[in-house]
Amino acid sequence: MGDLHPFKHWMRHTAFAPKGLLRYYVLELLSKKPMSGSEIMEEIERRSGGCWRPSPGSIYPLLAWLQDEGYIQEVPTKEGGRRCYSLTDKGRVFFEEHRRIKEEFDKKLKFFAPPFFGPPWLDLRAGKIVELREAMRRLAVALWGLKDKLEEGQLEQALGEVADVLNRAAQEIEAVAKRFGVEK
Repeated sequence: MGDLHPFKHWMRHTAFAPKGLLRYYVLELLSKKPMSGSEIMEEIERRSGGCWRPSPGSIYPLLAWLQDEGYIQEVPTKEGGRRCYSLTDKGRVFFEEHRRIKEEFDKKLKFFAPPFFGPPWLDLRAGKIVELREAMRRLAVALWGLKDKLEEGQLEQALGEVADVLNRAAQEIEAVAKRFGVEK
């Protein structure tokens, strides 16, 4: 079977993360447990399905800035030469401010999705395509809403249910495509 992400290599080397996203992820990860810079890079890569791995040139200057501002502190480790960081009280307040901003953005996603969501080959003004775009928007909003909970492992059952629903939908769409002569 082919690569599930044919553009993974290109995506990993393209700056597509909104400004401040890396800072948010670093704060979020450090709010859970102390981590080193390399652990942070690995976890972001894992969460993005291998599509995004921040470079050391992004992570380490950010960690230095967060430490200089008093948002994180270095914590002792059993492994010599490896620096681990944790949030300070000031850093927890800073993270909560960022978390609230992210929640507001997530709510506004519903308003951003309709005009911009959908494959570029669709003429988004034509009849049934408007319905298709709305269905795709609703799917994106629902998945976005579950994303954080699924990443935290809080909804393992939901993950299985969502995968089942998407697999059934994919099978039905593939059947429609086959009827119109489109092969996998």
